[in-house]
Amino acid sequence: MIEEITKTLTLKPWLVLLIVGWSLAWKGVALWRAARNEHKWWFIPLLVINTVGILEIIYIFLFSEKKQFIKKEE
Repeated sequence: MIEEITKTLTLKPWLVLLIVGWSLAWKGVALWRAARNEHKWWFIPLLVINTVGILEIIYIFLFSEKKQFIKKEE
């Protein structure tokens, strides 16, 4: 099984780039939101654990909250 995965990934490097890009995009958004929301206990696992975007998507849509920022008028 591992040999098949290795063979597929070496023959299709664009697949590796696609997976890495997907993962980095979700990880970046999730880490940014965790830092902005001061969720330190979420930030650490999001940074360390690589789940190809699954944990990041769960955090973004279920556990993070969008902060409303109001601009002060001068």
